[in-house]
Amino acid sequence: MANLIFDYDGTIHESMKTYAPAFRNTCKWLADNGYMPVKEYTYKEISYWLGFNSTDMWNNFLPDSDIEIREKARIMLGEDMARRIENGEGALFPNAEQVLAELKKQKHTLIFLSNCRIKYMERHSRVFGLDRFFDYFYCCEEFDFIPKYQIFRLFSLQHNGQYIVIGDRFHDIETAVKNGLKSIGCGYGYASDGELKDADIIVSDITEIPQAVKKLIC
Repeated sequence: MANLIFDYDGTIHESMKTYAPAFRNTCKWLADNGYMPVKEYTYKEISYWLGFNSTDMWNNFLPDSDIEIREKARIMLGEDMARRIENGEGALFPNAEQVLAELKKQKHTLIFLSNCRIKYMERHSRVFGLDRFFDYFYCCEEFDFIPKYQIFRLFSLQHNGQYIVIGDRFHDIETAVKNGLKSIGCGYGYASDGELKDADIIVSDITEIPQAVKKLIC
């Protein structure tokens, strides 16, 4: 059995269903108020920012704006997404629940590790019933927004056995590489070209994860 460290957005959660419209609404507000130029963003341009913690995202997206504006935009986007989740607009990837249930049945320990905030994690756990599957929940806000690979070092001593990192972005593969762990790159998520190149296995569909786990277990 193994400790499976799952990323959430882009790995389990089909985040663009709520993130894309919230992102566009926030950018419209910013443009309408003269804080940024008017621009239509593509799906790829928007999805690039998924996986970053929200503070880093806005610091990089609007580096020359006042911190107060970046923070207002962060809150606005987050609240928009929260409303959409509560209204039933969000979704996990097709077959995600079946895959998590299968891994749970196989007696693996499932660990949630996301670059999200506590309220986001708690809301999604409630709406989607994630505690049916996950044994432990960790998010970056609980650790003062340090990188995932450092968060792993803080909680890893609490668990025995092999670890496998499963995720769609470089933050996840970096966690594996910097800690000498095996990893599964989720090619169906929001990675840019080459972002998953250091993963041990890359899957093209979430249903391929259980077989990939079997191959990596020592």
